[in-house]
Amino acid sequence: MAPTSSFELSDIVTINISNSQNDTVSFERKYSRALKIFEFKAKLEPITGGNAGTMRLELYSGDKLLAKLDDDGQPLGSYPIEDGMRVHVVDQFQCIQENVPKFELSQEEYDKKADSLRSFLKKNKLGKYNAEEMAKQEEDRKRQEEEDRCKLEATTIGARCRVTAKNNPVRLGTVMYKGPVDGKPGVFIGVKFDEPLGVNDGSANGKRYFDCGPKYGSFVTPKAVEVGDFPPEEFSLDDEL
Repeated sequence: MAPTSSFELSDIVTINISNSQNDTVSFERKYSRALKIFEFKAKLEPITGGNAGTMRLELYSGDKLLAKLDDDGQPLGSYPIEDGMRVHVVDQFQCIQENVPKFELSQEEYDKKADSLRSFLKKNKLGKYNAEEMAKQEEDRKRQEEEDRCKLEATTIGARCRVTAKNNPVRLGTVMYKGPVDGKPGVFIGVKFDEPLGVNDGSANGKRYFDCGPKYGSFVTPKAVEVGDFPPEEFSLDDEL
């Protein structure tokens, strides 16, 4: 069994990958919901042997077809994809034979291919070939970094807070840590929740940042945290039927 992550994984989806070439299924692959479909296709190339420029993707829940992932510019999370679902790759796959010399193309020859991933991206002005989109992504990244920095400076250790993260209930807790976390890009706020609705005990990747009980801690992005007057909720037996 895979170890439980010490971070909020609401933006990550765990799915299975099948293909139209054979009965092979790649289980429990994790992907960011923010991945654009064309980026997702590129990641599927080494798994399935398909071509990102020609493959078609279908989303299944069991044997029920839910959607066709046919808009290359849309993020994966814009489709009704949830943990445990299956993405089926339809393509004309290249058969791989053993003991055959590896065939390689020069950069010039590869650029001339009409069905390559690079040709597909250039033709559709996607990814790094869309200068406007790349500039926008860089601008968004810098703006988010600045917002995170300002929020961290304004956040006080010991402050009460409310955490609102996608696919999770609203949770109340106390700020216990703020800053970087080893092995993860960006900055985080470590929160000790009032109830066991977290994913760790204040440690991540073998390093302790604060103390709390198991499942009472989490490291969340600054944008998910609101500091304010959020006293612990009190419950009594009168609240239960």
